[in-house]
Amino acid sequence: MITVIIPALNEEKTVAQVVKLARASAGVTEVIVVDDKSLDNTVGEAKMAGATVLTSTKLGKGASMKDGVLCAGNEVLVFLDADITTYPQDIITQLAEPLLKDRADFSKSYFSRQAGRVTELVAKPLLSILYPDFPAFVQPLSGMIAGRKSLLRKLDFEEGYGVDIGILIDMYQLGARIEEVCIGHIENRMQPLEQLGKMSREVASVILKKSKHSGENNYETLEHIQLIREQMEFAIRESSRLLRKVAIFDMDNTLLRASFIHTAAAQFGFKKELLDIQTTQTNPFIRTKQIARLLKGRDFSELIRLADSIPVTAHAEEMIRLLKDNGFVVGLVSDSYDCITNHFKNKFGFDFSLGNELEFSKSVATGEVKIPSFYLSHEHSACTHEYCKTHALTHICKRFDVSLSDTLAIGDSENDICIIKKAGIGVSFCSSNSLLDAVADYIIKEPDFGLLAPLVE
Repeated sequence: MITVIIPALNEEKTVAQVVKLARASAGVTEVIVVDDKSLDNTVGEAKMAGATVLTSTKLGKGASMKDGVLCAGNEVLVFLDADITTYPQDIITQLAEPLLKDRADFSKSYFSRQAGRVTELVAKPLLSILYPDFPAFVQPLSGMIAGRKSLLRKLDFEEGYGVDIGILIDMYQLGARIEEVCIGHIENRMQPLEQLGKMSREVASVILKKSKHSGENNYETLEHIQLIREQMEFAIRESSRLLRKVAIFDMDNTLLRASFIHTAAAQFGFKKELLDIQTTQTNPFIRTKQIARLLKGRDFSELIRLADSIPVTAHAEEMIRLLKDNGFVVGLVSDSYDCITNHFKNKFGFDFSLGNELEFSKSVATGEVKIPSFYLSHEHSACTHEYCKTHALTHICKRFDVSLSDTLAIGDSENDICIIKKAGIGVSFCSSNSLLDAVADYIIKEPDFGLLAPLVE
């Protein structure tokens, strides 16, 4: 008889399907979902599907696996991940068969997918150095396994990404008979790039920890290990260059060292009118339209010449090139006007620009302005504001198929607070707004885009 153990954390969308697959498998008399204090309805979905649900004693997959082992009622235990819906129907039979037929004490799965970078650049090289006789497993980091409870009870389950390789090494050191089982083709969730470094460190740490008494640690071994780490870091950097990401710059007082509309007010003599609007009108739509009327009668060339008179932040072009070299789509998003943002887009090589649409007739501003829909709340919005730059950010993410977590936003004013807070990385740039500084991930006070380089490279 077989017990299936499914560690789970916030997997309400998939856990029921995995439980139903397990319950329908031959020889399975018990299905245990060990919940890692999920915040969604994982527990309810698992119970409705017929699983026994336990709450883990400690956060982390390792603790959940250990709890499941201790509570299981059968000798043959199979572990499945809760987030995979493409398991073959006979996966449990495949994993359990070597144990049931007494060919093995522990079975580990592999499947038809190119091995990941952590496997190829960290796990396999380290195992070959520290355990010369270790079997050449195809996927030593795979988490779909089966083992005898009597042996699994003896193990210390590691925390984090090192748990699966730790179990494999422990079984090897216990002298268990190990068989690797091909389970066909499955689609599992790839780790995002930002997790690869953490994963490689934790996997390497467990392999080194388990090898303390193996007699293989020497200076030559440590040199090999350092080389492996350098390979992994290089691979992560190279992969990051290929990953599509989005960087968004504000224009006024960020790309430019002054505000376009305030510079226009000083040049064209409407400083008092602008101040009155900005201090009395709280509705952003009406305020935007009233300010646009102050530009009525100004021709296109006047506005462009005025824009070009405003100093640009140091190293702007170099930073745009650096971002592009590192996989970013780079854009300019402003509460100002698209005729100006488009000008700087062309001048500095931005990939896109977004701004309010100042209307012209025969190249002369009419005083009318259109507020584009991407500044308004839409189905992909990440905030509840009626009018916000964050809506433009999610619009761009949808357009380029980029996750919000893979975005970089740079701004300086109160109008940038939401976008800086919601972006994957938010930078407060030369801002005097304390609230913007408080929500930003990074604060830069010098007007030099070169200071952004550590966030990009």
